[in-house]
Amino acid sequence: MNPPPAEAKRRFVSLLADGENLEEVYLVSDKQLRANRNGNLFLQLELRDRTGSIHGRLWNAGEPLFKSFEAGDFVLVKAKVQLFQGSLQLILNNVTRVEPDSVDLADFLPHTSKDVSKLYERLCGLLRKLDNPHLRALAECYLMDGEFVRGFCKAPAGVRNHHAYVGGLLEHVVTMLDAADRIAPLYPELDRDLFLMGVFLHDAGKVRELSYDRVFAYTDEGQLLGHLVIGVEMVDQKSKQAAALTGSAFPAELLLRLKHLIVSHHGSYEHGSPKLPMTPEAIALHYLDNFDAKLHAFTREIREDANAGSSWTPFNQALDRRLFKGTPKKDGGAGAAAEEDEE
Repeated sequence: MNPPPAEAKRRFVSLLADGENLEEVYLVSDKQLRANRNGNLFLQLELRDRTGSIHGRLWNAGEPLFKSFEAGDFVLVKAKVQLFQGSLQLILNNVTRVEPDSVDLADFLPHTSKDVSKLYERLCGLLRKLDNPHLRALAECYLMDGEFVRGFCKAPAGVRNHHAYVGGLLEHVVTMLDAADRIAPLYPELDRDLFLMGVFLHDAGKVRELSYDRVFAYTDEGQLLGHLVIGVEMVDQKSKQAAALTGSAFPAELLLRLKHLIVSHHGSYEHGSPKLPMTPEAIALHYLDNFDAKLHAFTREIREDANAGSSWTPFNQALDRRLFKGTPKKDGGAGAAAEEDEE
């Protein structure tokens, strides 16, 4: 079955409304075959386009349908949009795989709203003004690596949570670099150059940890090692190149401090850091990273909430809370704030 004709207005996820009947192509980012209380199988999908994602359920589905497409495939769905516990979902009637060459890929992966070329120009400007010649040479070794730069400008900062869109990693890092550049003079005990270099490299391993061609997912290397280990491997390699560039050995303690920034930036053992922050630059990096990620997640959750009649967003499992949006301008719907939090 072919997708709707190109001239038809696309029904992006952000445009969907409760009660409408839908026939549209979406990207499958996740699929599961589950059983209900009576043992009957149903298909649960996460469908997305560049404006967001939505869950869909197809009752009385079986393994043949489940195996007819994979995560990363495009499917034409026929469905009804339904509001459930404060969020929209799709009650699916039919799901059919469509060929990738029949869709416009630009419709399916979310992109940063900022100008990537200007973000990259700002990144280069800050890094090339570092005073420390070893760190400046190290930064240049990354910037001269075309494959790394392409990945760094395209990768999301995460698969689901903060800055989960094409260009998200670059946006996240440049925002942090701008903040670090302003914060550092207030704290003269901080090594400004080391702090800024730590900001640049703290998530650099995500270039290889994540895949981001059709869906945001983890590579085999990302699953087995993670971006902290990958980031340390990368800085080991690049520090040798920097030594060749400067004609002098990269200082051992400086490299050690830089690696510590990478491995400790999650801040705690339960959040994946093999080591706690143990230098002023490391604790500053951790809190700045957490601040940018959390503030971005909060503002996005409020901005993208489709339930305009409610003062509150639906419960967000990642944030472990609902967010207050303020009293709706129009009457009606404030009572929706009493919806159940349980997922």
